[in-house]
Amino acid sequence: MPSDDVKKRKTPNSLYGEKSPYLLQHIWNPVNWYPWSEEAFQKAKKEGKPIFLSIGYATCHWLPCYGTRVL
Repeated sequence: MPSDDVKKRKTPNSLYGEKSPYLLQHIWNPVNWYPWSEEAFQKAKKEGKPIFLSIGYATCHWLPCYGTRVL
């Protein structure tokens, strides 16, 4: 379970500054989501982590779960 300071993000995540309304609605999510970019791929490769690709509403169901179970 994440700590209270993680649940209440004080600064926006890596989606801040994107133009997409869909991405902007998730900038305060406790998960540090990245837009589709070379930076995201390089970070995942460096950290040995998979890429989780959101393709819209169906994926949104899981966002609160990742914020409480993964962190």
